[in-house]
Amino acid sequence: MTGPNPVDRGKPGSKLHVLSDAQGIPVVVGVSAANTNDVLALKPLVRGIPAVRSRRGPRRRRPGKLRADKAYHSADNRVWLRERGIAVRIARPGIESSERLGRHRWKIERTIAWLLGYRRLTVRYERKGSHFLAFLGLAAALTCYKKLTKLTT
Repeated sequence: MTGPNPVDRGKPGSKLHVLSDAQGIPVVVGVSAANTNDVLALKPLVRGIPAVRSRRGPRRRRPGKLRADKAYHSADNRVWLRERGIAVRIARPGIESSERLGRHRWKIERTIAWLLGYRRLTVRYERKGSHFLAFLGLAAALTCYKKLTKLTT
């Protein structure tokens, strides 16, 4: 005996949005409602990128290239990213295959798996979204610490 389809229940939930660097280290994390479109989460993630210290010149605040899956595709996002000088690599639904982006997709999937390895994040126990976001930020900081200490030793 099986119950109803869990997708059709319409229960409230939350989605994790993660922006990582090329090695998979999380840079910016975000939480949104499960029933909102992913297109709306891209701009706050890009705006949340911290300043990166460089050896010469001003601090760099944007990546050179952004790869995302089809859920983040919209003409508005593409124009907004191009205005900021970010090269866009987002597969367009119905036009491009996501196989080419799949070569790089495993890095973000691995990052999300690292974050969900913390038991407090696998099931959302907190009622307030700010508490859940705080635990997600703490998990991202711990993940960065673990990965960066491996790189230095």
